[in-house]
Amino acid sequence: MGIRVAVAGASGYAGGELLRIIGAHPDLELGPLAAATSAGAPVTVAHPHLAHLDEHTFEPLDPARLSSADLVFLALPHEESAAVSAALPAGVPVVDLSASFRLADPQAWSVYYRTPHAGQWCYGLPELPGARERIAAARRVAAPGCYATAAILALAPLVAAGLADPGDIVIVAASGTSGAGRSPSAALLATEVIGAMSAYQAGGTHRHTPEIEQALRLAGGGEPVVSFTPMLALMPRGILATCTARLRDPGTATAATNGSNMAHLQAAADAHAGRAVVVAALDNLGKGAAGQAVQAANLMLGLPETTALSLQGVAP
Repeated sequence: MGIRVAVAGASGYAGGELLRIIGAHPDLELGPLAAATSAGAPVTVAHPHLAHLDEHTFEPLDPARLSSADLVFLALPHEESAAVSAALPAGVPVVDLSASFRLADPQAWSVYYRTPHAGQWCYGLPELPGARERIAAARRVAAPGCYATAAILALAPLVAAGLADPGDIVIVAASGTSGAGRSPSAALLATEVIGAMSAYQAGGTHRHTPEIEQALRLAGGGEPVVSFTPMLALMPRGILATCTARLRDPGTATAATNGSNMAHLQAAADAHAGRAVVVAALDNLGKGAAGQAVQAANLMLGLPETTALSLQGVAP
């Protein structure tokens, strides 16, 4: 028998991607699959592409059932995730895909979220210095946000090396529509997104802003100032982030990363403007969510970090 894992929020897009990856994982097996609004329905009703799970059924969200597993993935909205995690025994390893436990500063949390600050868990971005060891030793890990992952991977090496000014960072990033989740929304109707490209939560109001600043602060010291503008692109999945920072010393595409746990980075020095430009591409459901969560779980369980995580994208 393999290591038994539970997934809460299994009917959503990130939850479905977790099921796809776990289904191909040689060391993991599926335990309880909780989806409150879909309880009693076959998994294939929400995820018809996962035909091999046709005998699995969604369950009600019950922390006692989740805690029977060897590890729990939480793919829930942050307000639900904080409540469910509090009901799980302390000894059960948990990887949370929501924002609930990413931020250390309660004041920063209160600016961007309307719920009480639930505390901070180990931040689950393995590529940060020393993070692999911290994740491997942790029982509770907060998986980073999708936009934040792209921006941090692009900028942290520059900030850590002292090559970029953390106080002057501009990020413009476009995401596929799956980044907004599965809940119906008028803004995501086909008539609204087809033939359009739109910015949203501009002016420093997007919730991943303090997360990016927090990680860059730890990477390079100083006080990062990030101007972040997210955009909605007409594609189901993927993120393309163009990140620029003022230099201290004077062909990337999202489709290439779809279905993989890779982040592709392309760097250039804009000598005219005196800025570093790094373009990051990743799959918001892969390295930006489910793939990254499984990567952290592998470390927590003492397994090879890349087990069941594809390094190759899918095409077309």
